[in-house]
Amino acid sequence: MLDRNLLLAAATALAVVAAPAGSAQAARDFINVVGSSTVYPFTTTVAEQLGRQGRFKTPKVESTGTGGGIKLFCNGLGPQHPDVVNASRRMNASEFDSCKKNGVTAIVEVRVGYDGLTISENKRGPKLDLTRKQVYLALAKQVPDPANPTVLVANPYKLWSDIDKSLPKVKIEVLGPPPTSGTRDSFHELYMEAGCRTYPWINTLRTQDEKRFKRVCHTVREDGAFIEAGENDNLIVQKLEANPNAVGIFGFSFLEENLDKVRGSKIENVEPTYETIASGKFPASRPLFIYVKKAHIGVIPGLQEFVNEYVSEKALGEEGYLVDRGLVPQPNTDLAKTRADVKSLKNFAP
Repeated sequence: MLDRNLLLAAATALAVVAAPAGSAQAARDFINVVGSSTVYPFTTTVAEQLGRQGRFKTPKVESTGTGGGIKLFCNGLGPQHPDVVNASRRMNASEFDSCKKNGVTAIVEVRVGYDGLTISENKRGPKLDLTRKQVYLALAKQVPDPANPTVLVANPYKLWSDIDKSLPKVKIEVLGPPPTSGTRDSFHELYMEAGCRTYPWINTLRTQDEKRFKRVCHTVREDGAFIEAGENDNLIVQKLEANPNAVGIFGFSFLEENLDKVRGSKIENVEPTYETIASGKFPASRPLFIYVKKAHIGVIPGLQEFVNEYVSEKALGEEGYLVDRGLVPQPNTDLAKTRADVKSLKNFAP
C-alpha cells in the first residue's frame, strides 16, 4: 500500500498543476516585491510596519532595478511571480503590453510621492554648479562640434573645464546606474534630453525622427567618463568617498541618508532640497510608483493590507514616516486621487 504522506504530496502537486492559468494560488504566505532601488527604502519601511503588526509576515523586498523588476512582474500570475513592483518612472505602453501577453491584465498604479534625481559629490569635491546642457555635453557619446554645432563628433571633453571655463579643471568621472534602472531612464529624460534639446536642430528631431533623436540624446559615452555602478547606491557613495573628484547619480532620498558623506551639486543654480523638489523648482524632479497585481489581492495574504498601509496618512501624510525617510509627498489633491484609485482598485492604463 502506498504511504499516506506520498499520496497526500501527489494530490497536492496535482492540484497545483491543475490550477487555472492566471490563478494566484496561496502557495506563498508572504508578499514578494521587486524593482527600483530608489523606491526600495520606502517599500522596505512599509513592509517592516506591516510585519510589526503581527497579522502577516514581513514582505520580501528585492532591489532589481525598475526595468528588470517590471519584466519579472509582467512574467505572469501566480505565487512564482512578484505581487508588486517598485518603479522610479511610470510603466510604459510596451511593458504593459508584455504584461497583458502573459495574463497580467489588471494592475493598480499607486503614485507614492516624488524624488529628485541628483548629481552628488564628495564634500571635499569641486562643488559643481551644472546646467543640464553641460551634463549632456559631459556624458553623450557624440556631441555637437564646438566649431560647427550642426555636426556631431565623438565626445572630445576630458575635463569639466573643457566644456566651460567656469567649471573646475577636474576629470569628468560620473558613476551612474545601469540601463535596467528606472533611475537611468529618468536621467536620460531629465538631464540628457533636456540638455540635448537646447540645440534647436536636435530638438526638431523629436518630431521628425524620434529614433535618431533618442540615439543622439540617450547614447552615453563608453570611454570611462561614465561608469556603470550597478543598482547599489551604497557602492556609489563608497566610490565618491574614495575619489573626491568623481560625481554620482542617485535619488534625493539616498542623498539625504548620506549627507554626512556627500552633498548634492547645484543644477542650474538650484540645490536639491526637500523644498525645491516639492515646489518643482529643482529641474530634475520625478514621480515614484508601485504597481500591484489585482489578481493577487485576496489570495496572497496581507497584500490588500500592505497597499492600504502604503497610502495611509501615517505613511504618506505630510508628517508620515516615509517623509522622515526622505520621500517628498504628493500635494493633498493628488494624494486624495491616489487613495481613491487604490480604494476602487482602478485599472492602470499607460
